[in-house]
Amino acid sequence: MFGPWKITNRLFKPGALFERSTDGSTPQMGPDVMKGLVIEKASWTPPPPEKGQLELPIGREVHRDRNADRGGRSFYFFDFDDNVAFLSTPIVLFEKGTRREVKLSSGEYAQVHRQVGKPGTWENYELDFNDQTGSFRNFRDRDLSWLERLLGRRQFFVQDLAAALGYPDVQWKGPSWSCFYHATLNRRPMSVITARGHRPETIVEGINLLVERQYLPHSPNYLSIFPVTHPNVRRELGCQSGQTSVAALKKAAIRASVERAVQVYGYSDFHRFGMSDDDPHNVELIVEEMKALKARYPQMSFFVIETQAGRFVKWEVYVDHTEATLCSANSDFQSFEQLTLLPP
Repeated sequence: MFGPWKITNRLFKPGALFERSTDGSTPQMGPDVMKGLVIEKASWTPPPPEKGQLELPIGREVHRDRNADRGGRSFYFFDFDDNVAFLSTPIVLFEKGTRREVKLSSGEYAQVHRQVGKPGTWENYELDFNDQTGSFRNFRDRDLSWLERLLGRRQFFVQDLAAALGYPDVQWKGPSWSCFYHATLNRRPMSVITARGHRPETIVEGINLLVERQYLPHSPNYLSIFPVTHPNVRRELGCQSGQTSVAALKKAAIRASVERAVQVYGYSDFHRFGMSDDDPHNVELIVEEMKALKARYPQMSFFVIETQAGRFVKWEVYVDHTEATLCSANSDFQSFEQLTLLPP
């Protein structure tokens, strides 16, 4: 995706560094490249189910931050939906002319959103950006009366997370759940950067459910919370236009979170920042932003963790290139430690 890469038939062990080409070719990260870069099926452990936590064996002990003795901290940035947890919140497409609704999960929408309104299956459908009645209405807060609150009605995010917790863990825990738990347990500074448009307080209320139900040992050590499509959050990020893409808003939120980290914890060459996201388009723009941050803070380390289709890939970001490490879902703990934010 961020090549150029060398297509090779050599088999890689889990965690092996992908190789770069010298001829300047830039193949896409499609099946032709995956065949050469990812371990072939004969050498792979079976992939995990499409939904459910990647069962990575992170220990439950509290660990000192790996660079604490040198003044550095590890900062964790998380997308939430389909990354930390799978929720049932639907996105609504509208048939042109009839306004007939088709509801998609966030994972389904991520696969087809570029096709909406274009020739093909989704040609006759469109998005409606009205916060109360449109496509993303379930990703916004409602005005709840005191009586509705008294009767236990909650915001969609809290409601849908509570519903998810009624299912077996493997059905709702996302691919970054173990990292999320690890960061919380060890009180690492954490930012939640989500495409949702709720108030930040709603996101905290939902995550508090995970504490109340004892899925988390305590509340995260929040550095920032950016539900990037909330109007106030947009303004805070300096994006006044309602046409700014979610990926661009997430870039701004990452930049703001890094700047806040330096403000709150002070500057250190040994700070490390990692963002996990499941959307390939978001990942591309997150890498772009981290390249700019690397240019500004050249001694700090920046990582993007891509969690999609059962893969767990760490991209270490430099000013002029990226280096990728593929971690198997069922590989041993030593392979998983190559995500680098975790303690040695």
